[in-house]
Amino acid sequence: MFTAIAPRYDFLNHLLSLNVDRSWRRAAVARLDWEAKPDGTYLDLCAGTLDLAAELAKRDGFRGRIVGADFVLPMLQLGRHKAQRTAPVAADALQLPFRSARFDGAIVGFGVRNLADLDAGLHEAARVLKPGARFVILEFATPRFAPLRAVYLFYFRHVLPAIGRLVSKHRDAYTYLPESVLAFPEPEALSHRLAAAGFSRVGFERLTGGICAVHYGTR
Repeated sequence: MFTAIAPRYDFLNHLLSLNVDRSWRRAAVARLDWEAKPDGTYLDLCAGTLDLAAELAKRDGFRGRIVGADFVLPMLQLGRHKAQRTAPVAADALQLPFRSARFDGAIVGFGVRNLADLDAGLHEAARVLKPGARFVILEFATPRFAPLRAVYLFYFRHVLPAIGRLVSKHRDAYTYLPESVLAFPEPEALSHRLAAAGFSRVGFERLTGGICAVHYGTR
């Protein structure tokens, strides 16, 4: 599915979010605490077209290296020229080809929701992080304010899939998106899962009225 939508993936991300996804990525990178080790090695997990890696790479003062890991090769190929200091690697998030305590930090944008085993993925992320490293997750949520929630769910269930099908020419991908979001743990529940995976100082920040959330924890 992700291979099929790869050519229009970035365009649809910006279109369907009304370009707000750019500010979400900036907020996620701001939580990574990369300034503590600007010359470190960081992991962009479920990296897709490497938008988050590019956002980190262009930060003033960043001198490190970013490994972008994803198992959808066409996504990595489309994004490989977005930023210097970035190395795309074909990898499964549930069985990463990296030694333990390899990275100074890790970030994932809209990826953990797609894992076949969420808890196994969180444990694997913890395994490859150094003690004290920050892990940041950017993921969709559902607003708590009832009127906004109603509008959001209508858009998410009806308008977004129709636009996604029209532009991507894929029948199921943009029906899968709202279904996967609505089935995913709410921010409070995801915080508990992060803690159970071995992360401390876990927290989250809701963005854009609760449409999205930035989660973070320390290894």
